[in-house]
Amino acid sequence: MSQIVNIVEPTLTSEAGHCFSFVSSLCQADKKTRFILWGNRLSSLTSPAKNVELKKYFFRKIRKIQSFFLYKKLLTTQQKILVSTAGRVDLAIFDWVSKGVIPPNKVYFYFHWINESHKKIAQLKKLALKQPNMVILGPTPSVVKVFQEAGFKQVHLVPYPVLAAVLKNPAQVTPFSRVWFAGAARQDKGFGKVVDLIEYIGNLGFDIPFTLQTSSDHFGKYDTETKADIVRLKKLTYAHLQMLTDTLSTEAYSRLFAGAICIQPYRTADFADRISGVTLDALSAGSPVVTSAGTWIARQVERFDAGIIVDTTSPEHLLAAIKKVIAEYSYYSEKAVTAGQTLQDEHSANHLANVILANKI
Repeated sequence: MSQIVNIVEPTLTSEAGHCFSFVSSLCQADKKTRFILWGNRLSSLTSPAKNVELKKYFFRKIRKIQSFFLYKKLLTTQQKILVSTAGRVDLAIFDWVSKGVIPPNKVYFYFHWINESHKKIAQLKKLALKQPNMVILGPTPSVVKVFQEAGFKQVHLVPYPVLAAVLKNPAQVTPFSRVWFAGAARQDKGFGKVVDLIEYIGNLGFDIPFTLQTSSDHFGKYDTETKADIVRLKKLTYAHLQMLTDTLSTEAYSRLFAGAICIQPYRTADFADRISGVTLDALSAGSPVVTSAGTWIARQVERFDAGIIVDTTSPEHLLAAIKKVIAEYSYYSEKAVTAGQTLQDEHSANHLANVILANKI
């Protein structure tokens, strides 16, 4: 009898965003396993594969309450559980509803990142003592180290999985086509910096094509600054700007990386050791990256010489970086192709599947 793995992802509403690519790549990695995907009640998705059953379960405002009842129910089954975007509150809820020690190989928590503080570490240490069988997964050494030092015994460094659909078509070097800002429009991702840049080059009379995704976050919300930036962007008269407001299919999203320069002026404090799915998508497609110094993204760019790192995200510095990549586009695209091939192996979803499916309950 094949194993059953429940994947809990309350923010999953559509193919947009990397929570979809995360879970779908895992489901495609082992088609003999049956996956039950617990997503958002308003999800527009259909089951992404024959081995996946989609449960449209979570309402945004009461998702934590729903989590309590769902976790309690799933703990009584002989099925595994993966919380694919875990937080400390998920650990606490599982401890609360378990009424004892959770069995080995039962529950897995993937932490994309974690903010350290003395109070949070103290809470983690208590949970590590009470629940030695909780399995913690993290994408970077710094995330894993937090849980190891808190005392958790089952901690694994597991690369963030690459979207399987991206891997179908090997990247090729193509002529420059556009500067591409992909993903949700957010301040920590430098959306305002990109709007500043477009305003700047428009005033200078440049004709560099830009394509921007102006999607909101998982819950259809913008912060106040981003709302103002979108209003400002719409007032610009830059003729070479394409704004994409609708949700893109996986295929349409992937096509936009062909011949592109992916611009990621992300906030260093937020992305110092945080994986970017956009970067993995870009390099997998042979798209060079322009990004901020001091980020995980910058380390990948430097490792492969697959783009330009800027010390400041001023319009002047971003434009200089973009002009340099355009002038040597074949070189940087070749480097991005090489980077993508290496990162596809390093970030194969097989690594995640092997950890979760290795031992039966």
